[in-house]
Amino acid sequence: MGVPGPFPGSAGRPDAPVLDREEVDRALARLGAEYEAIETSLLALQDHAGRRLLEGAELSGVTKERWAETERSLAVLWALFDAYTEVLTAARELRGRRRWPSAEELAELSALLRDGAVTVPAAAGDGPGTGEELRAGGRIGLEELVGRLNGLYARSLDVIVAADAVWSALPARIDLLAEELQRTRSLAHSVGVRPGEHPAGDDLERITEELTRLRARVIADPLAFWVSSGAGSAAPGGGRPDTARYDRAARALEDIRREVAAVLDVRQDAERRLMLLRDVLSRADRTLTEARQARGEVLAKIAASEVPAVSGPSTVLHEQLAAAAEYRRRAQWHRLSPLLDSLEERAEDELQRARESLTAVTAPLAVRAELRGRLDAYRARLARHGLAGDPLLMERYDVARRMLWSAPCDLRAAEQAVWRYQEAAAEAVVPEPRDGRGEP
Repeated sequence: MGVPGPFPGSAGRPDAPVLDREEVDRALARLGAEYEAIETSLLALQDHAGRRLLEGAELSGVTKERWAETERSLAVLWALFDAYTEVLTAARELRGRRRWPSAEELAELSALLRDGAVTVPAAAGDGPGTGEELRAGGRIGLEELVGRLNGLYARSLDVIVAADAVWSALPARIDLLAEELQRTRSLAHSVGVRPGEHPAGDDLERITEELTRLRARVIADPLAFWVSSGAGSAAPGGGRPDTARYDRAARALEDIRREVAAVLDVRQDAERRLMLLRDVLSRADRTLTEARQARGEVLAKIAASEVPAVSGPSTVLHEQLAAAAEYRRRAQWHRLSPLLDSLEERAEDELQRARESLTAVTAPLAVRAELRGRLDAYRARLARHGLAGDPLLMERYDVARRMLWSAPCDLRAAEQAVWRYQEAAAEAVVPEPRDGRGEP
């Protein structure tokens, strides 16, 4: 609804002993216009939605104190307005007796329209905003009376507009946030985010309690949530609702919604991630099994070689994988999410460890294979030069071959035998020196 504006002020005029007829008519016209403006504003204030709400509400705190003072101000307002009405009515009746008022009538009209014409009613005496000098039965001029009406009206309107603004802004927003919270709570429960089981579930309970307390406080004490725009503001109700507590609750709920959405993503992707984890751990187990078998082969075929031990599969990872599957079966997505993140990283580490173990265990076999390849390569080279039948070379080849193809194989001795064969082969293929200089 529209907010009524302040009363129009009274224009002053120099004091005169007696007003003439034209001056009386002009004063009555001005006072009549002021009266109509005052009456319109008071009726609008009386019908203001904020006033009706304040009148019927169970208030507390700051609002209770200020509304009690405002009710007293409103009573004074109406009492002074009634006194204003009586004086204006009397002046109009006196002026309406004849077209050309007598000197005595002009003197009486001048007295009514100048200072000290209004008797302060008992209901307005010593009331709020009336000033210490104003007492019941005292007299006040119409111009001063209008000024006091303006002050009382502005202070009363400020309280009513402020309370109405808070009630119009905050309860509806709190209710919308509470509905959003309920939807979030239902979704959270569906993915296992519950109080006592997940921090976000506890946070949801705290936000619910905060919104309940906030709404009750806003309804009972709206002026506690009003931030005035400052003393320099002349507009009634100048300021804004204080939404700090509401904003904190809204931000906290948004954080929880994002967390619940992340858990929901885990639910939708959990089976695929579990299958990948099983595959990675299965490959790690197979690699470790291969490493253990290779270690037995190395110990049987390679003599005097230090072969590192091969550990078994990670029992902890398999237990955690089983726990993850159980969390999925029980729809405990909030617990599954961090466990899957940890398992994915540790499973890759386990597979890498198994591969490194296999590489370390089979290193002696790789060395033997490299020596065998080198021995055959030099024999093929000698055959191309027609030196394969050389007795020394044949002897050294047979020695190296027996070492490399026997079990257990002494890698150090075999490496020396291959080196000696390689050295003899190199000497055999070097051509005879010409002109005292050798050529490779």
